[in-house]
Amino acid sequence: MTPSETDPVLDALDGSGVEYEIIACDPDLADTAEFCKAYGYRLDESANTIVVVGKSDPAVYAACVILATTRLDVNKTVRKKLGVRKASFAGGEQTEQLTGMTIGGVTPFGLPADIPLWVDARVMDSGRVVLGGGGRDRKVIASPEILTAAGAEVVEDLAKTVE
Repeated sequence: MTPSETDPVLDALDGSGVEYEIIACDPDLADTAEFCKAYGYRLDESANTIVVVGKSDPAVYAACVILATTRLDVNKTVRKKLGVRKASFAGGEQTEQLTGMTIGGVTPFGLPADIPLWVDARVMDSGRVVLGGGGRDRKVIASPEILTAAGAEVVEDLAKTVE
C-alpha cells in the first residue's frame, strides 16, 4: 500500500502493540444491540465510542468509550472534563465530519490527534472488549488495554449504569 492508501484505524491498532482481531459484520447489523444479537456477543463486553461536543467558542470535542450496558454522563462528568457549561452528543453528520467515521462504526483508533479519548473505568474491567472498527462493516475485539495503549485516559464514572 502507498501512504495514501493506508488505513488509519489499522495503523493505530498495529501501533498499539496489543493483539487484536477484526471481525467482519453486515453493515445493517453494525449498531451494538443488533450486532450482539446477530453474532452472539454480550452487551457487557461491547463498548460504544461516542463523540461529544462542549458548547463553547470554539467548540471542544472528546471521544468517550463506554460499555453498551451503561449511559454516558454527558451532563456532569463529560461537561466538567470539557470545562464547559453545556455539552451534548455530537450528531451523526458532525461525528462523521470530525472523525471520518459513521455512527455504528466509530472507533477510538485513528481519531484526529486533537480529540481527547476518554474511557469509562468499567470498560477496563472487561476481559475483552468489542469496539467499532472505523466502518459499519467491521468490529475490533481486543483486551481493554488496547485503549490505554492508544492514549485513552481512564475516567471514573464517565458513564452511569442503566437502571
